[in-house]
Amino acid sequence: MGKVVGVTGGIGSGKSTVCRLFMTLGIPVYEADARARWLTEHDPEIRKEIVALLGAGAYRHDGSYDTGFVSSKVFPDKGLLTELNSIVHPRVRLDTLKWVEARQDAPYVIKEAAIMGKAGPGTGIDFVVAVLSPVELRKKRVLSRDIHRTEAQFDAILANQASDSQLLEIADFVVRNDEKAMLIPQVLQIHERLVGAGIETGGF
Repeated sequence: MGKVVGVTGGIGSGKSTVCRLFMTLGIPVYEADARARWLTEHDPEIRKEIVALLGAGAYRHDGSYDTGFVSSKVFPDKGLLTELNSIVHPRVRLDTLKWVEARQDAPYVIKEAAIMGKAGPGTGIDFVVAVLSPVELRKKRVLSRDIHRTEAQFDAILANQASDSQLLEIADFVVRNDEKAMLIPQVLQIHERLVGAGIETGGF
C-alpha cells in the first residue's frame, strides 16, 4: 500500500484549502469529515445508531444530517461526543482503507480529518501534516463562512479539538496558514519531500 499522509487542523485552520493545493499537484484527497457525513446519511445502520443516541432531531425531514443540532448536543457533552465518534469513526476507517487500496498508482494520498493521532504502525497514517492558524483568525473565518454557527458553538468545538501544541507533537510537517506565510511554497516543499527519496520526519 502506498503512503497515506494525514492533513489535520482545528476548525477554521484552512486544512481544506491546503488539501486543494495538494489536489492541484495530482494527489488524491480523502475528505474524512465530508465522507463521514455522507455515511451518516446513507448507511442505515449508522443512522439507526445515531438516532438511538441523539434522537430523531439528528436528521432533518428530508433525511439530511443536521450538523447544527448534533453539534449543539455533543460538543458540550464529551461523553456523547465519544459515543458518536465510536459509531462513525470505525466505518470511516474501513471506508478509507478501501479508498486507499483503489489508488495504488498515486505517489501518496491525503486523508483530511479534524481528528488524528500520530502516524505509526496500525494507524493507517504514515505522515501527519498539521495546519496551524491563530485562533482569532480561525474564528473570524468560521463565523463569516458558516452563518448559522454562533461564537459559542465555535468555542465549544474549539474546546474539544487538539490545541496547536498538541498538533505540533504529532506533526511530521507543519503548514502555517496565518495570512502571512505563503501557502503554495509550503505545500510544494512538503510534496517534494514526500515524493523524494529518503524522507525524514520531524517537520521543518
